[in-house]
Amino acid sequence: MNLGEMTHAIETRMSEAQDAGTAPLDLIDDIDNAFDVIVQIVEHLQRGESSEAPVDIPDEAASQLPTAAQPTPDLVAAGDQGSVAVTAETPDSESDAAVQRAMLRVRADLIDRLVNEAGELSIARSRIEGEMRAIKASLLDLTENVIRLRRQLRDIELQAELQMQSRAAQTGEHHADFDPLEFDRFTRFQELTRMMAESVNDVATVQQNLLKNLDDANAAIVAQARLNREVQQELMSVRMVPFASIADRLYRIVRQAGKEVGKRANLEISGAQLELDRTVLDKMLAPLEHMLRNAVAHGLEDAPLRLAKGKPEIGEISLKLAQEGNEIILTFADDGAGLDLDRLRERGLRAGLLSESEAADTTRVVDLIFAPGISTASEVSRLSGRGIGMDVLKSEVTSLGGRIEVLSAPDQGTTFRLYLPLTLAVTKALLVRSGNREYAIPAAMIEQVLDLKEKGLTRIREARAASWTGNQYPFSYLPHLLGETRALPEKHQQYWVLLLRSGTQRVALQVDELLGNQEIVVKNIGPQLARVIGVDGATVLGNGQVVLILNPIALASRDRAGAAVSPVPTVRQPTAADLVTATLPTVMIVDDSLTVRKISSRLLAREGYQVMTAKDGVDALEQLVAVVPDVMLVDIEMPRMDGFELTRNVRADARLQQVPIIIITSRTADKHRQYALELGVNHYLGKPYQEDELLRLVAGHVRAQRQS
Repeated sequence: MNLGEMTHAIETRMSEAQDAGTAPLDLIDDIDNAFDVIVQIVEHLQRGESSEAPVDIPDEAASQLPTAAQPTPDLVAAGDQGSVAVTAETPDSESDAAVQRAMLRVRADLIDRLVNEAGELSIARSRIEGEMRAIKASLLDLTENVIRLRRQLRDIELQAELQMQSRAAQTGEHHADFDPLEFDRFTRFQELTRMMAESVNDVATVQQNLLKNLDDANAAIVAQARLNREVQQELMSVRMVPFASIADRLYRIVRQAGKEVGKRANLEISGAQLELDRTVLDKMLAPLEHMLRNAVAHGLEDAPLRLAKGKPEIGEISLKLAQEGNEIILTFADDGAGLDLDRLRERGLRAGLLSESEAADTTRVVDLIFAPGISTASEVSRLSGRGIGMDVLKSEVTSLGGRIEVLSAPDQGTTFRLYLPLTLAVTKALLVRSGNREYAIPAAMIEQVLDLKEKGLTRIREARAASWTGNQYPFSYLPHLLGETRALPEKHQQYWVLLLRSGTQRVALQVDELLGNQEIVVKNIGPQLARVIGVDGATVLGNGQVVLILNPIALASRDRAGAAVSPVPTVRQPTAADLVTATLPTVMIVDDSLTVRKISSRLLAREGYQVMTAKDGVDALEQLVAVVPDVMLVDIEMPRMDGFELTRNVRADARLQQVPIIIITSRTADKHRQYALELGVNHYLGKPYQEDELLRLVAGHVRAQRQS
């Protein structure tokens, strides 16, 4: 009844104005103020707050309030949990004049839980896909081994036949009309070879059937992935709300702020029909209100000063929204005086946040508005100027995984460009690997990916920066930003450097491997990690591995950590000069046994080495065209090209002849050892060998290679 009386009072004032034929500005302001009060009361009730909650009532609107009691709690429309309206079309009915939409109120936390469950389904599906890829790789390994087994079995059959014919010739047995094999001269050995041949064929048949079943399962997984993605997108659309839902509140903030400081301002919002995640909109509401108050209090000049500058008496504030991919770009601009760079520079120098050399950099000075405790306000008021500055805005945007750009021109105004994620539940990210760890980097901050040869990477390392489209990107290796200052990059045929940008800050980031773009489900990392600079969240990969979502820009901007222990304890500690050109020690394992390759790779990788594998000499020579390892571990007996022939080719190549070669074989006869040493082998290690002995040999050769 109270709200009804207030609206009737407004209606009465409007009727009087209509009868008089005039509507003075004072009347319109009174109606606006009274309407703002009504909206604030309704918002308090919708949030489930007490009807006695304080309401910011301008003095001009106080006269419009009736003296009746406050609104009763019966008007509460929603619980503490909040709610989301879900619409669905009802079938056409002859009795209905038009098609109506049925409204269903669903708790917001339930929608969030359903979206999370859909994300868990995506993770589970990814894990199944990963397991199927592993199964297919194992089946391909099985195919190679079946082919090798069939070839070896054929050699055994030939040897058995030759031995039988030789034995028949030696004993003088001869039957004119019968071949020895036809004369029931089969031994148990020949029977076993025939049975083994049949078993190999059976294994090959099973392997082919498994490959076919795997292909069918992959097709089913692809179909299920499409359905899961559709369900997830539909659930995400339920969480989305239009930006226009908060437009009235923003208009009211500008009106109230203008009346308090005695300025007049016009707010223009465009693109308000775009929809954002409800969580993103809720988190950005308070910072947006703060920006509007700052624009009115600090950005816009007083009316006399604006007129003196040839500007309209009423200030203009614009808020434009646009969508690009998975981002919402919110451009906030005013036509005021612009930032007071001289005052910012002075206060930055006084606070020790700015050095004398940085004071000449306009971009660096502008960034000071986001520093805690820095404000250009000349006086403190209830509206603004309380020393809070814009650090609250930046912290909220950063916590959402967004970034900010600031442009300012004297007497032309200031523009803030906010890049916000469309949704917080799912985002696009690039998965990368450095060392034995994987990380996710939001795709929104990646401007370019450079694919470089060793010479190109060396130029960037020596210059300590990459240049692209006229901009400089300070160079870093990802583990160094994470505190592993002694970590060394791996040796590859090609190298990857990511060019990242967040606002006006840029970084060139080297990683060891790109694992591809992926739509990831963002998980809450808890209050402990949430306070760590540079960690924006976490996700779970298909194999169950938890991967951190990094913000390398924030990592690069913080103070560098102290020197850490090198992850390569078997080689000398690299110096500062080494970190410019050095790479991780590389060991190549050449062996036709899959088991030996895997066991040796795990042993060396655990000690911090980069490992390359080849299944025979030909495969090794193909890889040696691009990469020169520090040490080679070579078997002797291999198909296509054995270890002796591989050693001969390596020693004949001027580029490879200095690479140490360690032969690891079960042939321990002196003639084999002597022949290998004559070919140029450095060490001859017989099986079985001690792991410590192998690691000692490898570490010694790596140390000698690096020192030379």
